[in-house]
Amino acid sequence: MSYTRLAYRLPRWLRRHILHFETEIDDAVAALERELPAGALVLDAGAGEGRYKHHFARHKYCGVDLAVGDASWNYRGLDAVADLTALPFRADAFHAAINIVTLEHLREPGRAIAEIARVLEPGGRLLIAAPHEWEVHQEPHDYFRFTCFGLTYLLDRAGMELEEMRAAGGYFRLLARRLLNGLQFFAGGIRWLAFVPAAILLVPPALILPFLDFLDRERNFTAGYICTAVKRKH
Repeated sequence: MSYTRLAYRLPRWLRRHILHFETEIDDAVAALERELPAGALVLDAGAGEGRYKHHFARHKYCGVDLAVGDASWNYRGLDAVADLTALPFRADAFHAAINIVTLEHLREPGRAIAEIARVLEPGGRLLIAAPHEWEVHQEPHDYFRFTCFGLTYLLDRAGMELEEMRAAGGYFRLLARRLLNGLQFFAGGIRWLAFVPAAILLVPPALILPFLDFLDRERNFTAGYICTAVKRKH
């Protein structure tokens, strides 16, 4: 079991401290859900196993994914298997859309955002979470990392008006996360013998460092960005 899966079993306050990016994303999805009227049609573009489906119990949720990212995942709950650069939906069909840590896995992220914008109604909202400094994952389907300026550029080209862009933590939260990532190198085989000493060395500073994150005001060092945008009305 990865430390990420283990952390999700911890109390919420401690989980937020350790998995700051993930809990910020959860909060952003929940905030979007609260703003939507009951019955709104919501597109989860890059849904994977439908991790965020439960947020939209009052709405008409539609999970779409190409189903190639992780061989261990169960994609049977998808509503459609499709390329995000060629969505099988009419224009202006959805009231809102989410694209959560998926953009980096697309060879043509600009085309995907433009296609999501196409199927959003004018005034429709889009929530994106994208990594900035992250390890390679779901290889070989891992192509990009994004700055706030790159995301703003892609959204603007797609006809979306940026509403909010925020970094999910700064340098000290990022450093804490990387220290915890180091535990993976002490798992498996004889390396387990060094796991406890490694945890004693890495975990305490990883728990302390986030308290210093206020020092990084510019947030140029961050795990990723969470942004919301609205489709321009013509």
